[in-house]
Amino acid sequence: MDSAQRARAAKLRALHEESTLVLPNAWDAASAAIIARAGAPAIATTSGGVAWSAGRPDGHGLTRAEMAALVARIVGVVDVPVTADIEGGYDDVAATVTAIVEAGAVGINLEDSTAPGGPLYDVPAQAERVRAARDAATAAGLPELWVNIRTDVFLFGIGEPEGRFDDVVARAKAYADAGADSLFVPGLIDLEVLATLVKESPLPVNVMVWPGAPTVAELEAVGVRRVSVGTAIAQSAYAVAERAAKELLAHGSYTALEGGLDFGAVNSAVTR
Repeated sequence: MDSAQRARAAKLRALHEESTLVLPNAWDAASAAIIARAGAPAIATTSGGVAWSAGRPDGHGLTRAEMAALVARIVGVVDVPVTADIEGGYDDVAATVTAIVEAGAVGINLEDSTAPGGPLYDVPAQAERVRAARDAATAAGLPELWVNIRTDVFLFGIGEPEGRFDDVVARAKAYADAGADSLFVPGLIDLEVLATLVKESPLPVNVMVWPGAPTVAELEAVGVRRVSVGTAIAQSAYAVAERAAKELLAHGSYTALEGGLDFGAVNSAVTR
């Protein structure tokens, strides 16, 4: 195992301890380089954005090898730790973690949904998948790999509303026992509920935000330890592409292109 990779793994762990870790998600090498240049202390990938960049849909639209190769490109253009969204881990979590460690990443997101929209793996099955991820990382020489376990109870509205919170807490406890490092609960942004979850979860809590969600400061105030944005930045970038193309084709004008990054700034960000 490369000592530099282990140092990046240690850095990612330290970042989770220092303050609330804010992760603007990248979807390709250039976006990762720009996000790092903007000051991000670490890079998180977004599975949807990474798949779109290769012309595939989210939801295991890429093969394991294709996904790992794209993660390796991101790792190759930044000096900060990279944590990779591996979705559900494909058909073999251990093989996927091994590939991601070989790609140079030092953290993963692992979902507990069997497919977009659910259903979810039952708790014992998902706990075993977490153990497989942890064991694979250790076997690959990176026991420090950060395992951010995502539960989709709130995102997909799994189960009766009154039982969802208790389900998440039960999952957090089982996943912690299996070796997870943090709990990712997309779809939950209610500050009061989050404050209670932070108190009851044995794992630090990660929240996904979007326009209209509480601010980072508000989330930090209730104890949230990690904030990410999923596909939101990628979606915004593609929205600019669509607006600019429509304006150019319909009107022959270019106002949608105003405010773009300087060519030299982008080019230098990916020059190693």
